[in-house]
Amino acid sequence: MKNAVFICLFAALAAGCASLVTPDVKSEPAALRAGQYELDPAHAAVLFKVDHLGFSKYVGRFETVEASLDFDSARPEAAKLTAIVAIESLDVANPSFAETLKGDEWFGAETFPQAVFESRSIEITGENTGRVTGDFTLKGVTRPMTLDVAFNGGARNLITRRYTLGFSAVGTFKRSDHGLDNLIPAIGDDVELEIHAEFLRQ
Repeated sequence: MKNAVFICLFAALAAGCASLVTPDVKSEPAALRAGQYELDPAHAAVLFKVDHLGFSKYVGRFETVEASLDFDSARPEAAKLTAIVAIESLDVANPSFAETLKGDEWFGAETFPQAVFESRSIEITGENTGRVTGDFTLKGVTRPMTLDVAFNGGARNLITRRYTLGFSAVGTFKRSDHGLDNLIPAIGDDVELEIHAEFLRQ
């Protein structure tokens, strides 16, 4: 009986503590704070997926990303985004193969250490969705890219005490457009991107 009471008490306290640190996230653009934002690297993920011999999707990620966002809640379509990915931070859960991919026959990380995306236009497609079109530079080649973005909301993070915006996005590009044409078509040409990010107001 005492154990049951203790468990109930602990559950109630835990629920109360959770409510204290769970932010009141708003998703309406008009309710959000305008300003300059920087990426929170501890809460960001850039994943890529490519067809592997028709058997599965080969998945990798980049661990080091920097990004800035200029956001105006009154004019969300005028937001500006710049993101820089460090190619050297490639992770495919196989350190030896990651080094191969970073070599000159693939990404050429020593010569082309960064991939860069700079937004050019934003189309609002729904209450909390948009389409961001910009210039994507990889291995020294720049091509247009479009990302379909979902806005998850914004609020003051009660742990970091900083106002935070959250997004997720998906997009595709052809790796052959950037000189990454090894083993096509056995390894797919179309690369799927999946991005999750939190931005902190400066």
